[in-house]
Amino acid sequence: MKNSRASKRYAKALLTLVTEEGVLEPCYKDMQHLNRTIISNRELGTLLKSPIINSALKIKILKSIFHQNISETSMRFIEIIARKGRENLLSEISSAFIKLYKTYNNIESAEIVTSHPIDEVIKKEIIGFIKKNSGKEVELTERIDESIIGGAIINMGDKQLDVSVSSCLKALKLEFSKNLYIQDY
Repeated sequence: MKNSRASKRYAKALLTLVTEEGVLEPCYKDMQHLNRTIISNRELGTLLKSPIINSALKIKILKSIFHQNISETSMRFIEIIARKGRENLLSEISSAFIKLYKTYNNIESAEIVTSHPIDEVIKKEIIGFIKKNSGKEVELTERIDESIIGGAIINMGDKQLDVSVSSCLKALKLEFSKNLYIQDY
């Protein structure tokens, strides 16, 4: 809980800084890159959380990994976080920053799960539907899951629209499992 609160505060401070400096978009891309890198590289995450390795070495490693790929402002922010001994929070901070950025720019994240890839026309219709219901810009991600058989599952914020064949089959199975026989004497 404390780490989450600290992560949000650091993310909020970074958002304030980059909006004042006018480098919000590059910083957003940097935080996405940082988040993906830490999540996809388990060794890096373990290194950042290790109390045995000192902050100076962690800063050196972070610079060697990210110096070429992120902006100067983002790199300075990462260095400050590491100097304060909070490098273990970098993944949480970047996630919190991404959420704050989306809130700041009125963007709704949505995910569509289908059994097969969808074409652009259907994708535009789904984006239009979500935009109409949320009143926000939409950032749509696709995921393929063959276990849903057909149809789609759309997740937007805390809402879910499930029109998949597998959920319809489950509902039918549940309906048929009920004993509808009424004994008449």
